[in-house]
Amino acid sequence: MNDMLRYMSLDPLFRKDNHNLITFSLCYAFSENFILPLSHDEVVHGKHSLLDKMPGDYWQKFAGLRAFYGYWMSHPGKKLLFMGSEFGQFIEWKYDDSLDWHLLKYPMHKAMHDYVRSLNTYYVDHPEFWEEDCDWSGFSWISCDDCDNSVIAFYRTGKDETDMTVVVCNFTPVVRHSYRFGVPRKGTYVEVFNSDATAFGGSNVLNEGEFEAQDVPMHGMDQSLELTLPPLATIYLQLRGSVKKKQ
Repeated sequence: MNDMLRYMSLDPLFRKDNHNLITFSLCYAFSENFILPLSHDEVVHGKHSLLDKMPGDYWQKFAGLRAFYGYWMSHPGKKLLFMGSEFGQFIEWKYDDSLDWHLLKYPMHKAMHDYVRSLNTYYVDHPEFWEEDCDWSGFSWISCDDCDNSVIAFYRTGKDETDMTVVVCNFTPVVRHSYRFGVPRKGTYVEVFNSDATAFGGSNVLNEGEFEAQDVPMHGMDQSLELTLPPLATIYLQLRGSVKKKQ
């Protein structure tokens, strides 16, 4: 929590120099059974709300928070999100006042609310995100060292080997065209979730269609994909035969 919130509050220009903040947690993720709390303590006492911690303009704040949530939800460990953060409340939490529910009348806040709902649905429907939370068998890095582009990639697996999601995060407001990364299995991959979708308030930089893993070794794997990474976004990919529900 501390590392990720510090990282996400940085201007994307300086994130490449602090790349360890988004990878260090996996050095100890399986030493205990962890909960990943985004709790009330982080949105009070002058610390700003989660949305207001994000740098950049109005659009970038929402995009950055969506990207963060996408990574957080796919990271090993159980999840806790404090009220108000699901629709992007701008002000800090106040114990003696209600949440700013009126913000749901504004498109970006409503889109954030829809995004968190869809993200929760994806989580529940895909056991690879929660079955093996406390063991290395459920998590594998693909790329953890691309600090220059502020990109990370990994995959989660469940007890059933067909339950697998590949996760790629781009923590800069730059579209990464023709970005190549390794994938663990041969076959045809489909983008099943993209935090940059128009429905979530994004710029709709999507990878539509099907993508055959190419016999181009990358990241210690025998095959790889070449896709477009949307700005300040997290995408999920699955093998075509294992796709359960497209978000």
